[in-house]
Amino acid sequence: MRIGLIDARVTRGVPSALAHEIDAVRWIALRNGMRAAVAVAQALEMALARGERGPLISGWLDLLHDAVGSERHDEAACDTFRAACSVRLFG
Repeated sequence: MRIGLIDARVTRGVPSALAHEIDAVRWIALRNGMRAAVAVAQALEMALARGERGPLISGWLDLLHDAVGSERHDEAACDTFRAACSVRLFG
């Protein structure tokens, strides 16, 4: 639900506020052993830092939502989500 609220504010949100919200999601995921979501949140924070905004961030949030909803949080799942993030970051 929190990710949906972030997505609703993407177009009018201040990047630093979005980064703060994503950091909160990352810490929640970390405390709950959701390693794939942690990896995606970290990559999303990098995307914000390099200047991605608007609809591009919505795509990242979709990936974060998938990682949070994933039943797998083992290293193989993390690698899969990291690969998806790498493709988004570096093409």
